[in-house]
Amino acid sequence: MHISRIATLVLAVITVATSLYANAQTPPAEYRLGDGDSIRVLVFQNPDLTLETRVSEAGTISYPLVGNLTIGGMTIPGAERTIATALSAGGFIQKPQVNIILLQNRGNQVSVLGQVGRPGRFALETFSTRLSEMIAIAGGIGVAGADTAIVTGTRNGKIFRREIDIAGMFLDNNLQDDLVVAGGDVIFVQRQPMYYIYGQVQRAGAFRIERNMTVRQALALSGGLTARGTERKLGVYRRGPEGRIEQINPDMNELVRSDDVLYVRESLF
Repeated sequence: MHISRIATLVLAVITVATSLYANAQTPPAEYRLGDGDSIRVLVFQNPDLTLETRVSEAGTISYPLVGNLTIGGMTIPGAERTIATALSAGGFIQKPQVNIILLQNRGNQVSVLGQVGRPGRFALETFSTRLSEMIAIAGGIGVAGADTAIVTGTRNGKIFRREIDIAGMFLDNNLQDDLVVAGGDVIFVQRQPMYYIYGQVQRAGAFRIERNMTVRQALALSGGLTARGTERKLGVYRRGPEGRIEQINPDMNELVRSDDVLYVRESLF
């Protein structure tokens, strides 16, 4: 009985470990070859057919014996079957075993634009590159950059667009928003929202709106009131839902909005 219980326990541990390992090793979605990709093609026991080549803009390669083959847009196993079928159909090799190694995936690039250190197009170095990694590759968010990024592309043949709070992924532990990017995606980091302040303040001008900034904090960032200023008549000019500018007298703890214009009036006494 004792041995049976131990065996059952060992089996349970193995089952759990196997399950954890399987989850950890779950592969990303099948990579599809794109134009510009560099590959190495090998055929088992046929070293003369080893070829390093680049997928053309038309999605084709020129392969010995069989000529031009279209493999662009195929998964790597699909491209292997295409080459094997061509070799077999031409009577060159019976039951060929073809293996393709991806050397460089230049055909799958992501554009990173806007307020980043180095805007441009970057090749996906792995099949599971995430949004935060692509922004880091592009030099990170610039000084004038916002906390949010807009990601556009296609997923499963449909247009895809998401606005993602980059800082919130880490500050609020929303790591599920750190999505895996795909070839053809465009990441745009917009300029950080600004507010404007003038009147009886130490430093009038335009300032960056920080996360959850209140009117009181915005006033402090401008150096505070002059000796003649007063908080009691502070006004905010804000664009309303219909696009018209409205004047309000906000609570000092109200959040500042993008393009708010704060005006600090002079005290009468």
